[in-house]
Amino acid sequence: MKKMKQARPTNPELVDAIRYLEKAAHENKAAIWREISEALSKTRRKRTAVNLSKINRYTQKDETVAVLGKVLGAGSVDHPVTVAAFAFSESAVSKIKRAHGKCITFSELIKKNPKGSNVKLIG
Repeated sequence: MKKMKQARPTNPELVDAIRYLEKAAHENKAAIWREISEALSKTRRKRTAVNLSKINRYTQKDETVAVLGKVLGAGSVDHPVTVAAFAFSESAVSKIKRAHGKCITFSELIKKNPKGSNVKLIG
């Protein structure tokens, strides 16, 4: 009987991001980074895509949010937020910046906040 091949990401940037998150989780004893790495390790079909309307609904001014996948531009943001995600659509980036928010990578978020405190997970 043949064993099924384990599905895993082949995108080199995604693989590096997952490794970096797992390393940060271990070094900083922060479970949030491990949880994000597990979400990004899922198959592309199971990875989440979050619209700006959802981010706007569940955040307040100047909060930091980690999205477990890609940020899409449907909806709008009416307050400044810092959003960390693996990928952003062009419209999402422009709308976040128009609201005086920031789009950052997970590595930038880890450097800024190694313990992951006060970071909301959406996804």
